[in-house]
Amino acid sequence: MAVAPKRQDTRKFFENLSGEGKSIAVLTSGGDAQGMNGAVRAVVRMGIYVGAKVYFIHEGYQGMVDGGDNIQEATWESVSSMLQVGGTVIGSARCKDFRTREGRLKAAHNLVKLNITNMCVIGGDGSLTGANLFREEWSSLLDELLQQGLIDNEAVVSNSVLHIVGMVGSIDNDFCGTDMTIGTDSALHRIIEVVDAIMTTAQSHQRTFVLEVMGRHCGYLALVSALACGADWVFIPEMPPEDGWEDNMCHKLSESRSRGSRLNIIIVSEGAIDRQGRAVTSDCIKDLVVSRLGFDTRVTILGHVQRGGTPSAFDRILASRMGVEAVLALLEASATTPACVVSLVGNQAVRLPLMECVQMTQEVQKAMDEKKFDEAVRLRGRSFEHNLATYRLLSYHKADGELPHNAFNVAVLNVGAPAAGMNGAVRSAVRVGIAEGHRVFAVSDGFEGFYKGQIKEIKWGDVGGWTGQGGSLLGTKRTLPGKHLDKIAEQMRIHNINALLVIGGFEAFESLLQLYEARDHHEEFCVPMCMLPATISNNVPGTDLSIGADTSINAIVETCDRIKQSASGTKRRVFIIETMGGYCGYLATVGGLAAGADTVYIYEEPFDIRDLQANVEHLTQKMKTSVQRGLVLRNENCNDNFTADFIYQLYSEEGRGVFDCRKNILGHMQQGGAPSPFDRNFGTKIAAKAMQWITRTLKDSYKGGRVFANSDDTACLLGMRRRAMVFQPVSQLRDETDFVHRIPKEQWWLKLRPLMKILAKYKTSYDVSDSGQLEHVTRIRPKDSHTTSHHI
Repeated sequence: MAVAPKRQDTRKFFENLSGEGKSIAVLTSGGDAQGMNGAVRAVVRMGIYVGAKVYFIHEGYQGMVDGGDNIQEATWESVSSMLQVGGTVIGSARCKDFRTREGRLKAAHNLVKLNITNMCVIGGDGSLTGANLFREEWSSLLDELLQQGLIDNEAVVSNSVLHIVGMVGSIDNDFCGTDMTIGTDSALHRIIEVVDAIMTTAQSHQRTFVLEVMGRHCGYLALVSALACGADWVFIPEMPPEDGWEDNMCHKLSESRSRGSRLNIIIVSEGAIDRQGRAVTSDCIKDLVVSRLGFDTRVTILGHVQRGGTPSAFDRILASRMGVEAVLALLEASATTPACVVSLVGNQAVRLPLMECVQMTQEVQKAMDEKKFDEAVRLRGRSFEHNLATYRLLSYHKADGELPHNAFNVAVLNVGAPAAGMNGAVRSAVRVGIAEGHRVFAVSDGFEGFYKGQIKEIKWGDVGGWTGQGGSLLGTKRTLPGKHLDKIAEQMRIHNINALLVIGGFEAFESLLQLYEARDHHEEFCVPMCMLPATISNNVPGTDLSIGADTSINAIVETCDRIKQSASGTKRRVFIIETMGGYCGYLATVGGLAAGADTVYIYEEPFDIRDLQANVEHLTQKMKTSVQRGLVLRNENCNDNFTADFIYQLYSEEGRGVFDCRKNILGHMQQGGAPSPFDRNFGTKIAAKAMQWITRTLKDSYKGGRVFANSDDTACLLGMRRRAMVFQPVSQLRDETDFVHRIPKEQWWLKLRPLMKILAKYKTSYDVSDSGQLEHVTRIRPKDSHTTSHHI
C-alpha cells in the first residue's frame, strides 16, 4: 500500500479526553424509533470506555421525575443484543410532570443524588426542547433544592453545570439541521416492503392503491417512498397541490393506464392538506378516483408498522456514530457550551446548537401556517428540496409536442457486476433524458453489447416499475472497451451517439478512462461521458458511497442477526463469516459495525498471527461474561494465507474447551435482492443530476453543427464526497486509485474501524480531529448547482 508522505501531525486523539469522575445519563423520550437502542448502546459503551459512570433512565422523563429504580447504572453487558432490536429497550413515555416546575425539581433532585451532570437525550424536537429548558433552569433548581434542605452546598458546587447533548430519534425526519434522524431509514424500509407487496396484488387486479404513511406535519416519508417506488402522485403538507389538482391527478392516472400500466399508486402523508389548509385524506382521494374514473380503488393505512421491526443497517451505523460523538461532545463541553445536537450532514458527523435547530424546525410549521409553502420546503433543508425537485422531474410525462427538442442521442449502459439500485438509476436517467428533449438509447450487456450493436431506443413507458427490481434489467458484463474500440466507435457513428452515461463499478471507471484516453485516435469518443458508481463493494474512487452497497450491507446484517441468534441459543459459539468486496473492506467493516462484530479482518489493515492470537484471547475473556457468543467477519481477499478455513481452524484449536466455531461464506446473496430505499433514492437522484449535467455539457460543446468535447472535465464521475455531490474528471481520479487492488488509495470509512473496536471492547486510538466543532445552522445557501450538496 502507498505510504503517505510524513506531515506534521495535527490530529487530536480522544485519549486526552477522560471521563473519570463524570456521570452520564442516557434516556429515550417521545415516540420510539428503530435505532434508538443502537444509540443507547454506543453511549453506554463509549462512556464506560472513557472511564465515566453511565446510567440508564428508564421510561424517559417520567423515569427521571419518579427516580428510584428508574435510574440504574449500566454495565458493558447490559447493552448486549440491543443493536438489532427495534423500539427502545429502556422505555419511553409522554410525561406531563416534567412540563411543570415541580416535576423538573424532582428530576433535578434525582440526578444530583447520583452526581449526574451529563445528559444524553434521544428523542424528537419536543424532548430536546424540554432538555434545554431543564438546563437553563438548572442553577435555580439547585438553589431551590438547597433552600428546601434537600441538598447541601457541596452538592450545589459539584453539580453546578448540567451538560446536554441531543440525538434526534424520530421516524418523521422532521428536525432541521440534520439530514437523517435515527429511525427514518428503517421506517422507509417498512413502507417500501409494504409498497412492493401491494404492487404485485394491484398488478393482478388492475387496481389503484392509496397508501397513507406517517410523518405528522412532515412529508419526508411520503416524498421519499414515492420517489423510491415511482408512485403516480404524492400528497405532502409542505407542498399542497395546486388548485384544480383533482382534474390533473385523474388525467395523469388515466394516462398512465392508457400507456399500458395495470396499476396506480398514490401516497398520502397523514398531515397532507390542500392550498386552503383543508385536510386531504386517503378516503377522499379514493372516493374521487372511484367517482371520476371508476377504477377499482383500495386504501391501506400503514400505521404503527412503520415504527416497528428491526433497525436497518443505516440506522444502526448512524446511531452508533452519533452515540460515540455525543459522549465526545459531553467530555469536551465547558460551562459556556450551549446544548447541542449531534447529527449527520451528507456523510459527516456535525454538532449544531440545539435551540437553533428547534427554532428552525418551528419556523417550518409557521411558514406552512402562513401558506408560504416554498419557504417551508426551503427550511426543511437541502435533502428535502432535492427529493422534491427530483420527484417533479420524474413524475410528469408531457406529450411529445410539449418537450424541448435538442435532438441529442444519449446512450445508457451498465458495466461490471450487478448492484441493486442500477435499474432505478437507469429509469431516472431515461425519464429525465426524455424530459430534457433527448432521445435515449439503452445498450444491453455493457460494452460487449455495445460493440455487437445491441443498442435500441428506450421510451418513457419502457422503464415503468423498474425502481423496485434488483440486479440489472439492461444486462451487464465486465468486458472493458479497450480491445473493441474500433467497433464501439463504429456503433457510436451508426447510432449518432452524442453522450454516454455509464452506470457500474470499478470496471465502469476503467472503461471511462479507456474511452477518455482513446479520444486522440477516435473522434467519436469526444462526447460528454459520465459515470455513476454502482457496486456493492463500494471500491470506486471519487465517491464515499456507491449504488448497491446499502442493500448489500442490509443483506449481510440480516444474515449476521440470524447467525447471532443461533449462537445465543447454543452458547460459547464463535461464527467466522466471509463477505465479498474484492480487496475493499467496506462491506466487512460497515457490516461488522452494524451487526456488532467482535473482529473484522480486511486487506487495508494488515494483520499477523499475533493479532489473530490476541483476538482469540479477547473472545476467551468474553466467554467468561454473560454474553457467550462471538462474531468474526473476514473480507474475501483480506489475506492470501489467512483464509477463512485457516482462521476457522486456528480459532477452533486455540479456543478448544472454551468455545467452538462455525464458518459461513455469504456469497452471492450479497449481490441480489430488492434494492433498499436508500439505494433506490440515491440511484434515482444521482442519475437525474448526471443527466442534467449531460444536457449542460452537450449545449456547451455543440459548435458548428456537431458535438465536440475533449477536455478533462467532459469525462466525469459523479460521486458523493462528505457533504456534496461532485463531478470529478476521471483523469484526475486516476492518481487516487490503486489499480492492482482495485480500491481508492484513501477511504473515508477506515475511520469507522476504531469505533467498531471500541464498541467491541478493544483499546484503540481514535482520531477525533474530524468531529467536534460546533457549527451553526445554515439558512442561505449558494445557488451554484455544480458542487452544492445533494443529500440522500
